Amino acid sequence: MASTPAPTTADSAAPQARSVLRDPAFLRLWAGTTASGLATWALPFVLGLAVLHRDLGAGGLGLVLAARTVGFLLAVAVGGVLADRHSRRSVVLWSGLAAAAAAPLLAAGLGRSLALMTAAAALAGAGQGACRPAFQALTAETVDPARRQQANAAMTLAVRSSTLAGPALTALLAAWLDTATLLLGIGVLWLVAALVPGRGTAAPASPADADADPDAGPAAPRAGFRAEFLEGLREARRHPWFLAGLGALVAVVALGYSATSVALPLISRDRYGTEWVLAAATTAYTLGALAGALVIARMRPRAQGWAALAGLAAYGAAPLSLVLPVHPLVIVAAYAVAGIGIELFNVPWFTATQREVAPDKLARVSSLDFLVSYGLAPVGLALIAPAIGAFGTAPVLAVCAAACFLVPAAAALVPTSRHFARTAPSAAD
Repeated sequence: MASTPAPTTADSAAPQARSVLRDPAFLRLWAGTTASGLATWALPFVLGLAVLHRDLGAGGLGLVLAARTVGFLLAVAVGGVLADRHSRRSVVLWSGLAAAAAAPLLAAGLGRSLALMTAAAALAGAGQGACRPAFQALTAETVDPARRQQANAAMTLAVRSSTLAGPALTALLAAWLDTATLLLGIGVLWLVAALVPGRGTAAPASPADADADPDAGPAAPRAGFRAEFLEGLREARRHPWFLAGLGALVAVVALGYSATSVALPLISRDRYGTEWVLAAATTAYTLGALAGALVIARMRPRAQGWAALAGLAAYGAAPLSLVLPVHPLVIVAAYAVAGIGIELFNVPWFTATQREVAPDKLARVSSLDFLVSYGLAPVGLALIAPAIGAFGTAPVLAVCAAACFLVPAAAALVPTSRHFARTAPSAAD
């Protein structure tokens, strides 16, 4: 099955003349995705406030957040199949409504029933997980191919802005509202995510469609859930660049991100004697990610895959900066570089997946992306702390930094990784 070459510069210029931010259909999708991202981020923060107010214990907080993670992981695979089997808009609607329904249940259980809160958190995680691949596929249906990179950059800008402004906004609201009301506010955000996005247009032609037989008879009856999920796995295997990039992403998330999440607070406290380094580094990471999204919205490297993998490898600067007792500003700068790099990877990664994967399998392949990367992140977090206890902070950070550099470099050697495409663009492109 031959892949469609990327459009030429001349072809791409015309659709991009009209910004995707002026497209009402995309703006509705953007608003829904932003609301879901803000709601996803806000729940752990609000539950943390519940611990401060003694409405929830530390052990209960861990149980509730774990239930949300389990709900997410179970639902993301199911959501991918459902979003390819049914309308992507319908999956967004019902998953958003499920997450919204969890909010009053969480509020009702607060300080009264940990079992109810745990079940509600699992429902919230399930809604979050089911909507993620559906949103990815709906973006491909809503935005034409030439503007998808700009659209994905706009999506990530909204998410990063929420993580930057969200803490201040939530703290401000907490001065007037109790925790139960804040939880209900999260439910309102999920209602926005469920109801605001519009229905996408018909999915565009894909490489797989080019090989379809126009004289074929009626489609065969749908296979079972397991068969359809395995069909998504087979589609992912058709794209070596996807498997290589996913492996690199897992290494960076499970090792690099996990190591810095555990080590940065400890180093900020023990080496520098202040929380300022922790706050400044995490803020610099978010600001760097915002800058990276702005850059990649317009930048079109000729070797897009290699450039994206180089951006992913740049995350290694974060754990590397923590190995030696450097000036705190070095750590802050390294985190800014890591933030820039992660979006130089994320936006082309999502765009290439939307372009290269067959539209009728896009949600399942996207669910595999979320399932593997999100699923293995807790494993990394669980292993890093014992590793630091056994071998020391500096050796563990050095190994994790080396993995962040080397695994994306190895992924770049895989055929088709250079352009994140099964067929390289022509010389005219």
